[in-house]
Amino acid sequence: MPEVAAETRVGMADNSGMTMQSGKHSGLEYHLVDVFTNTVLAGNPLAVVMDTVGLSTERMLAIAREFNLSETTFVQRRDAAEEERSGVRVRIFTTEEELPFAGHPTLGTASVLRMTAPGTMRNGCIRLALNVGTVPVEFRGEELYGEMTQRDPELGRKLDGAVVARLTGLAVEDLDAGYAPQVVSTGTAFAIVLLRSVEGLARLKVRHDEATPWLREMGARWFYVLAPESGRKDTFRARMQFHGAEDAATGSAAGCAISYLVAHGVVAAEKPIRLRQGVEMGRPSELMVRAGTESGNVVRVRVAGNTVPVGRGELML
Repeated sequence: MPEVAAETRVGMADNSGMTMQSGKHSGLEYHLVDVFTNTVLAGNPLAVVMDTVGLSTERMLAIAREFNLSETTFVQRRDAAEEERSGVRVRIFTTEEELPFAGHPTLGTASVLRMTAPGTMRNGCIRLALNVGTVPVEFRGEELYGEMTQRDPELGRKLDGAVVARLTGLAVEDLDAGYAPQVVSTGTAFAIVLLRSVEGLARLKVRHDEATPWLREMGARWFYVLAPESGRKDTFRARMQFHGAEDAATGSAAGCAISYLVAHGVVAAEKPIRLRQGVEMGRPSELMVRAGTESGNVVRVRVAGNTVPVGRGELML
């Protein structure tokens, strides 16, 4: 397995280079990884805090704000029998709230467990017990390339294209007129918007003040906007803007996107598709997605990618 690229500590150093603590030394180990990339300092960064049983929700949120990444995860190990039944307990936080599910934290946390706690992997699979339920992540050989299987999708309301265009800073003509935007959830609900080309994607500018309450009313949290790359039938580009910022890779939304594409016949069932995200913000990411069908329903939603270790350290709280 890859070596960790760097080691860091949260704290203050005196002139001798020793770390000075402020308050009690909690001994909370953490790992920094980049997800959906095989290149350090690309993809979507994630902090994974280990052995956090007994840590309060408020403390977890405060730690997530300290890291100030799009998400931070907290691993809470349980007895072997419980982990055998439902997986390793993991909680996911943004700087604002706890999430029931998110894709790059799921893949990244499973990869950290793959490196640090190989006993959690059975038959090539690590199962995580998230707020949304148990999510399996399968690994290929010795690589940190994992594929998560998300919940079967719920296809929600179709959305007015004119309203969507206005709220995303686009023209109605940018949207693919053959496929209405729609709310889709595999654990977290996104408004999936298919554009005609990546030229429209470059102009995306979500009006969050207006979009957020409207999306909540429609049953979604954020827009996930994608477009086919010119001349490619197996590659799409995507963007996800939120809270005035942008996400480098959104695994939960990628599961919703492939569900939408398969449900509407844009992509054939079980056909692997590459999603490229984070290009505009200088954090290129690559997500491999596929989904099947049974009795007319989309099933077996899978999202895969690489994880790269970046750093590790110990929280001094």
